[in-house]
Amino acid sequence: MKLRGFTLIELVVTVAIISILATGILPMAKMMAQREKEKELRASLRNMREAIDAYKKLFDEGRVRKSSRESGYPPNLAVLVEGVEDEKDPKKQKIRFLRKIPTDPMNTDLNIPAEQTWGLRSYASEAIDPQAGDDVFDIYSLSTNTGLNGRPYRVW
Repeated sequence: MKLRGFTLIELVVTVAIISILATGILPMAKMMAQREKEKELRASLRNMREAIDAYKKLFDEGRVRKSSRESGYPPNLAVLVEGVEDEKDPKKQKIRFLRKIPTDPMNTDLNIPAEQTWGLRSYASEAIDPQAGDDVFDIYSLSTNTGLNGRPYRVW
């Protein structure tokens, strides 16, 4: 009677081959996951910046209530979701710019509200040192990490 099975050497070689393959696949999987987060970050930044620009355009057209002290940019991110009354519409219907504020995909704390995951730059602040203020001129990621392209997420 002949026993069938694997020898110890065959098992060790198989485990070694699988280990070598796994060490090559894990970094690739991490990079792919990071690439997906970066893709989501780009899309979120683009959508929110387009919404901020659309608000400013309507302000310049007189469709958003103006005040002499305002820059024309939204006072906060929530306004982009809540909407503003169209001053040129007799029914004063609201114009909304976003369905919801996306969460910064680079944010690791899931308990923070989406609006607080972004850094805000006011119109009066410099690009090299963005500061929040009376309005929202631009947004940026609060992440201190660097992207696959070598640029910090903060400057995207």
